[in-house]
Amino acid sequence: MTTLIWGVLPYVAVVLLVAGTIWRYRYDKFGWTTRSSQVYESKLLNIASPVFHYGILFVLAGHLVGLFIPMSWTEKVGVSEHTYHMFSLIGGTFAGVLTVCGIFMLLFRRRFKAPVFRATTRNDKLMYLVLLAAIVLGMVAKLTHASGNGYNYRESIGPWARSLFTLNPDIDLMHGVPVLYQIHAVVGMSLIALVPFTRLVHMFSAPVQYLFRPYVVYRSRDPRRLTARPERRGWERTGS
Repeated sequence: MTTLIWGVLPYVAVVLLVAGTIWRYRYDKFGWTTRSSQVYESKLLNIASPVFHYGILFVLAGHLVGLFIPMSWTEKVGVSEHTYHMFSLIGGTFAGVLTVCGIFMLLFRRRFKAPVFRATTRNDKLMYLVLLAAIVLGMVAKLTHASGNGYNYRESIGPWARSLFTLNPDIDLMHGVPVLYQIHAVVGMSLIALVPFTRLVHMFSAPVQYLFRPYVVYRSRDPRRLTARPERRGWERTGS
């Protein structure tokens, strides 16, 4: 079972992510969308959506740093393990709370705004459930082991995650990892596998080019420069 979870499941999740995304792009381009429900309700969405997106971006950034930047690298630039732990604890908790607040506002909107609720699919419900579980489990795991220097996952989970790139994962590193961290990792891998089959797939088509394109200038027409439109020939009867 240990080999299956820590040596096979990560690759299954990545294969589903890549193959599912390619399939979705190839055969379901019209479904490649956030399926926005803004037309049904926008006031609450304008608050909940930025809160969720900023929160999840901070969460992703924290995971990338924690899992894929070795502890020796941060120590070389003067960041001690205690400093990193405190920064991770405070910053991670803030990002997690921000994300959870955004999700709860989105869920409230979907449940209590009738038009939005009718547009909600089973995939949406599954996606929200797994996403919320992953975030909450991560926060609980972090806060449960927050005393002292906390649990140093960069000595176990981090090296295991990096060993996946060698196609020879060191599953022994996951022995002794607290159960909450293990469950969080499994739910996280499940979420990765679900991405191509939910609205989360839109993350791969984020309009990054908008950050670099020229400004769009809108100008109103000067009524003083407008001339009367010439009369155009219309339909004429050809007979009764």
